[in-house]
Amino acid sequence: MGALLTEAFITSLVFGAITAGVPLLLAGLGEQISEKSGVLNIGIEGMMLMGAYCGFAAAYYSGSFWAGFLFGGLGGAAVAVLMAVFCVRFGMNQIVIGIALTLGVEGLTALLHFFQFSRTYPRLGESGALRIPLLSDIPVLGSALFAHHPLVYLAVAVVFALGWVFRSTFIGFNLEAAGNKPSALDAAGVSVIATRVYAVLSTGFLAGIGGAYMANVGAGLFIPFMTGGAGFIGIVLAMLARGRPLWVLFGALLFGASLALTTALQVAGLNIPTDVVQMLPFAMVMLVLVIFGRHSYLPPALGHPYVRGER
Repeated sequence: MGALLTEAFITSLVFGAITAGVPLLLAGLGEQISEKSGVLNIGIEGMMLMGAYCGFAAAYYSGSFWAGFLFGGLGGAAVAVLMAVFCVRFGMNQIVIGIALTLGVEGLTALLHFFQFSRTYPRLGESGALRIPLLSDIPVLGSALFAHHPLVYLAVAVVFALGWVFRSTFIGFNLEAAGNKPSALDAAGVSVIATRVYAVLSTGFLAGIGGAYMANVGAGLFIPFMTGGAGFIGIVLAMLARGRPLWVLFGALLFGASLALTTALQVAGLNIPTDVVQMLPFAMVMLVLVIFGRHSYLPPALGHPYVRGER
């Protein structure tokens, strides 16, 4: 009996860590792109929340989860447009604008949900899992690791694709230059403003998909303010990853496990107050920052608007 409980606990924890970690992974990867270009995208929490709302609404009315992910990404990108206009084009304070966008989106999505569904919270059906043959049949961990919605596998593929882009393409080199020495990039004939705008829009699109996954697959419904600080955890992941997408993946799984601990403990029959368990991800954030914060790397131009001719 004890062995069965242990197996159920491990399976539930790993499965939950992946489900909860995917939104953090996509947000962290998006933030990494933005930070590499020199933009501190504090508004990523609002982009995730807009993506969650738009993604849920699209999936609910169309009956297609993929339509939900597409519109979720577009919803996040729409918020990113405002970030790009105010912070990249007009050089306004990135922290102030990011917080303002997040607060504005929180109020807007709550209002839209109320007008659309009143005080009801409709649910979506099963998202459908893609079981990888043979691997999903491995005892204990097989179904936890290899039986997920296809977007999970695509998110992991994005990790390796971004690693290649950062290391081996002109896009990656331009992003690096925009965050480290934007004047040199400008002197080479590449627009710093355009590079940063594309980076911010990519961030919004990935964060929006992460929010849509949280609503459509993770929860199966939209609840106002449901992101609950996931975007800020994504910022921490990007800062600590030192430009390495693979580190964002590991960090997302770690924080995802802390988020999934509630369900796993219930499966194991342990009665721990929910408030205590819900505090764990943020306690984990503080612990990780204390241990690894001094080793994080931030581009020299991060948070500074670029004005041609200034040094």
